[in-house]
Amino acid sequence: MDESCEPPWNGNHSGRRQFLGAAGLATILGLAGSSFFRGTAHADSLTKAQRDKLTPDQIIQAMKNGNERFRKGQRKDRNYLREQKASATGQYPAAVVLSCIDSRAPAEVIMDLGIGDIFNCRVAGNTVNEDILGSMEFACKLAGAKVVLVMGHTACGAIKGAIDNAQLGNLTGLLAKLKPAVQATSYAGERSATNYAFVDAVARKNVELTLAAIRKNSPVLAELAGNGTIKMVGAMYGLQTGAVEFLE
Repeated sequence: MDESCEPPWNGNHSGRRQFLGAAGLATILGLAGSSFFRGTAHADSLTKAQRDKLTPDQIIQAMKNGNERFRKGQRKDRNYLREQKASATGQYPAAVVLSCIDSRAPAEVIMDLGIGDIFNCRVAGNTVNEDILGSMEFACKLAGAKVVLVMGHTACGAIKGAIDNAQLGNLTGLLAKLKPAVQATSYAGERSATNYAFVDAVARKNVELTLAAIRKNSPVLAELAGNGTIKMVGAMYGLQTGAVEFLE
């Protein structure tokens, strides 16, 4: 038999050590029991011990892996009732996500996450204000989340409204917060809401400016990022492709 096809425990001591090492790493990362790094079909919610062992980069990678499963139609079977019961007495999310209210871009679904895995702030245009900053500070400083993710998406209606100077009740004030991204976007073609390439360029710039605003207006989060406790990152979700592009 070809030695390369043998199981690592079949008399191959070096392979056996590699296998056991990988198994140990899986345990450290929470692969065996959490919903965030799930290796089982019906896992419980993420525990404090599992979350605390993760680095921000490992959490981001888990999001990427989850989106890959989503895109391939290979999302893990999930027992939401079990996750709900496991997290009822305490929550230990690994990240806080600021995303748009667009019904086609639910963060937990497109990154194959479960109950208790992330905090989720949603507002049209994924813009930030004092209430959201306070929520993020709670998530990271008090609850222990290690990643702040700002996620925009393609064909964003709020971005189109800001480009068109739309006005409607309280929406007018919200769209005004997106206009700096319109003005700051360098684009050689048609700068209109009907040009989706321009809309997407503005949405990307808006993610960039929102991250800058978080760092500027939250000394709490800026300090956590500065000492490496948390990582702030942006992303764009493609409505047509189903892919989350991390802007690192």
